[in-house]
Amino acid sequence: MEKALLSLSIALLAGMLLSRLAKLAKLPAVTAYLVAGILVGPYVLGQFGVEGLGFTSLENVESFSILSKVALGFIAFSIGNEFRLTQLKKIGKQATIIGILQAVITTLVVDVALIAMHLIMPNVLPLEAAIVLGAIASATAPAATLMVVKQYKARGPVTDTLLPVVALDDAVGLVLFAVSFGIAQALGSGAVSVVSILVEPLLEVILSLALGALMGFLFSLCERFFHSRSKRLSVSVGFVLLTIGLSLIDFHIGSVHIRFSSLLVCMMLGTIFCNVCDFSEELMDRVDRWTAPLFALFFVLSGAELELSVFSNFMIVLVGIVYILTRSLGKYSGANLSARLARSDENIVKYLGITLFPQAGVALGMAAQAADTLSSGDIIRNITLFAVLVYEIVGPTLTKIALTKAGDINPEGKTSARHEHARNRHKPRHT
Repeated sequence: MEKALLSLSIALLAGMLLSRLAKLAKLPAVTAYLVAGILVGPYVLGQFGVEGLGFTSLENVESFSILSKVALGFIAFSIGNEFRLTQLKKIGKQATIIGILQAVITTLVVDVALIAMHLIMPNVLPLEAAIVLGAIASATAPAATLMVVKQYKARGPVTDTLLPVVALDDAVGLVLFAVSFGIAQALGSGAVSVVSILVEPLLEVILSLALGALMGFLFSLCERFFHSRSKRLSVSVGFVLLTIGLSLIDFHIGSVHIRFSSLLVCMMLGTIFCNVCDFSEELMDRVDRWTAPLFALFFVLSGAELELSVFSNFMIVLVGIVYILTRSLGKYSGANLSARLARSDENIVKYLGITLFPQAGVALGMAAQAADTLSSGDIIRNITLFAVLVYEIVGPTLTKIALTKAGDINPEGKTSARHEHARNRHKPRHT
């Protein structure tokens, strides 16, 4: 236990210290946390084999997976709070068109490129792997995007559209993956399962939204019994943890596998809460402060989980580069085209696609499912790992640049909490 606490404290402090260097280099804090994770992970500090000094193995990092699940739940809850009805009336139609179309276009672009690679090098990239990777390409990392938005207090048309699109992107990605995964299984076995291709993914989305809505109403009802800020915060944290726990339950009804997406469940929890509870904005501000170290630790752990060994296989690197380039092309062109069709603001047309580049947890979850089931699962997993490694390091910086150019980030909006406190302390008090 003491070694686990030492590892976590060193990981968090390393992330904090590197974030100061990142600020000097004008890089997002997310990038610093990920680099810190690599440094304290099994490929650098962990090589010394001293338990408690860093993470000595990937299994050691994975033993803290509960923290990652909790952090992702709170991140999804925060994104859900951006779905206020007053805002959705303005951008709901645009976000829906962009969210669906850019995901589908990305999948098609990556599928075409990787299937062409399969025809050229069938022994390197199996057909079922190419199809599944196309669907995985549709997924965007909500965590890195949200952290950049919060760090720089981004506000504007691109940011207002970005968060709903990222949320919808995950729902569409789950359906695309399930369909592609079912086709890949059919190619391997020769049998097509309508249940796994159509029924299960639709049920996962519908049931996740229903569970999140139910928990959102119960959450809003429960909050009315408490009046102090500290107790409301405690109830909020408890409800999000309860919702995350319920979303991890899965079971079978006959031949149908019933499961939930914790991201969608917690997003819907946040959406219902922010539209039903009249003091949700104040409460969310307090929750954000409570979760700040949790989010930082989540990204450090994510960095420690990145497998640098994928660089040792030239063919994986080659396919990974094609995957990254075509996915980036798909995200940018898909967002650009769909934003034009939705008659969006010119800045949304130009810059939204770049903010959709980051990729992490959802994609890795899809790859892990493929690795457990398909004969070509290891190839899918390694290519996804390679892409995530690149996207997680580069993606947040690109998101910051795009939002700055769009005018959503004010470069003069930096403040120091210490200086702000000092100013307030010396202000004359009026009697």
